[in-house]
Amino acid sequence: MTEATHRSPTFAHLFDSIVSNIETVLHGKRDTIELAIVCMLAEGHLLIEDVPGVGKTSLARALATSIDCSWKRVQFTPDLLPSDLIGVNVYQRATEQFTFQPGPVFTNIVLADEINRASPKTQAALLEAMEERQVSSDGVTYLLPSPFMVAATQNPVEQDGTYRLPESQLDRFLMRLSLGYPSRSAELAILDSRAAVDPMAALRPVVSASDVLRMREAVRTVHLADPLKTYLVALSEASRQHSALSLGLSPRATLQLARATRSWAASHGQIGRAHV
Repeated sequence: MTEATHRSPTFAHLFDSIVSNIETVLHGKRDTIELAIVCMLAEGHLLIEDVPGVGKTSLARALATSIDCSWKRVQFTPDLLPSDLIGVNVYQRATEQFTFQPGPVFTNIVLADEINRASPKTQAALLEAMEERQVSSDGVTYLLPSPFMVAATQNPVEQDGTYRLPESQLDRFLMRLSLGYPSRSAELAILDSRAAVDPMAALRPVVSASDVLRMREAVRTVHLADPLKTYLVALSEASRQHSALSLGLSPRATLQLARATRSWAASHGQIGRAHV
């Protein structure tokens, strides 16, 4: 083993660093935090759904801030337009040509806050970006940076002023998490931690974008045994045939579930000694 390899961090060390960093902001939610990071390392998109005020946006912001990469927050509103997300072609009088001005989706992590408050037309603007990591405008395709992830929050659909997400968009989210109310001890810790200073303001990156890319590459190397593959396919088939479900898992969902399985195994020590 070379000296450089000896000094390089392990997958488990980087994963735990991100978890610990987010826990300084979100108390008593370690399991949910781990699932959010598993989702990111599985190259998936994250949807956080819960009632207002329980920390949905804090989790998304803390995840983005923990990585030394570009991220942008978009507040979804009923008057938000697709061009406000993906960008627009602007006429330049000096050159007498149209120039594409990229929108906030051109970043590593997009925080789509209260995504179900925007109209279905605006929500659909994210479909191509989430699936193909690219955006098309006026017949020209623009690639998005890597890594790319959408971390969206939404209030329950029974809240006034919200739109139900279409199935085509829900299918593009790998995980749909709920935070729930904190325990008594966690809520007391929240009061103590926010008495003098906002912990979000003190949050700093603990891994780089290149670290995340290497961790994703490590996740891809995790072996998925044939019996487990058979189980995943059987699970998908059962969901499609179940009388209580109007729409079962798609093949895309099966692929995403396999990636999440590899990511979960890696985060729980299956490649814990592997250097990334």
